[in-house]
Amino acid sequence: MRAWFDLTNSPHVLVLRPLIEALRADGHEVAVTARDFAQTVALARRHGLDAEVIGRHRGAKLGAKAIGLADRSAALVKYARGRRFDVAIGHGSNDVTVAAALLRIPRSTMFDYEFATVQHTVNCRLGNAVVVPDAIPPERLYRYGAKGKIQAYAGLKEEYYLSDFAPDPEVLDELGLDPAQPIAVVRTPPSVSLYHRFENDLFGAVLLRLREQAQTVVLPRVADQRAELQRAGGFIVPERAIDAQSLIAHADLVVSAGGTMNREAVALGTPVHTTFEGRLGAVDERLIREGRLHKLTSADEVVVTKRTSADGTVADDRIRRDPRDLLALALSPLGAPR
Repeated sequence: MRAWFDLTNSPHVLVLRPLIEALRADGHEVAVTARDFAQTVALARRHGLDAEVIGRHRGAKLGAKAIGLADRSAALVKYARGRRFDVAIGHGSNDVTVAAALLRIPRSTMFDYEFATVQHTVNCRLGNAVVVPDAIPPERLYRYGAKGKIQAYAGLKEEYYLSDFAPDPEVLDELGLDPAQPIAVVRTPPSVSLYHRFENDLFGAVLLRLREQAQTVVLPRVADQRAELQRAGGFIVPERAIDAQSLIAHADLVVSAGGTMNREAVALGTPVHTTFEGRLGAVDERLIREGRLHKLTSADEVVVTKRTSADGTVADDRIRRDPRDLLALALSPLGAPR
């Protein structure tokens, strides 16, 4: 079998890595393409995925997104034509879905947040399979054209791709962190600019409170955010891609305005708060109901406490799930899930 995976954002590398490795271990031919955006390419190289870089991010405005979709989809068609792929798989990648549809390659799309309307309208209508967590009510996806295509999996996607994960303490030395002192990890909001956030909103207030209580590592999304954090001072801001999962596993608290890092913390058993300002998806709604994720409403709620035991270890009682179960669902366009 010849499979094609497309990576358009940093988290997609992590989600799809074990699926790619499983297929290669079984002797199948796997090709990987990647968009030049955030840490996508660097992470792909870190994990040895040998991705071919095609296209770049064109910006957040709708017009720029449309141009980017058209240009990159055309480039992917050119890349894939004649390669005789049996299946194309992406996690939220419109580009590979459009390209595979044009080339009549069976295709699967994966995601775990149901309110990205434009993205899902493209992927669900053109895709043959829609692989999502069972926390999402199926009827929320019908308006996108997903009816009859949904392949639901149990739990969090992070519980699958972190199933074989063992935290590496070297990340603490790399960042100059003292494991005996409280450690907080923060992921910035998706918005490009943090200007004035340090005084004027919840996320900024949380940053200031964390700086008073813990060694605070902030993982910015773009260069402008990094520069603003460095000007503010008092934060540890990595200059390059790091082993974020190991950092989360060793942290005492995670605060993120996004989604993936929150769920990684849940999967690894690290206390986590969300400052997400958009509409909560079904996955986060479930985690909040279960008490595994806390939605912050005030910076005063943030308290960092060391969670290690007397011997310096942290209990590992996390849920581990088999990535091959996800792979079977992604391969469902080729027949019944195995």
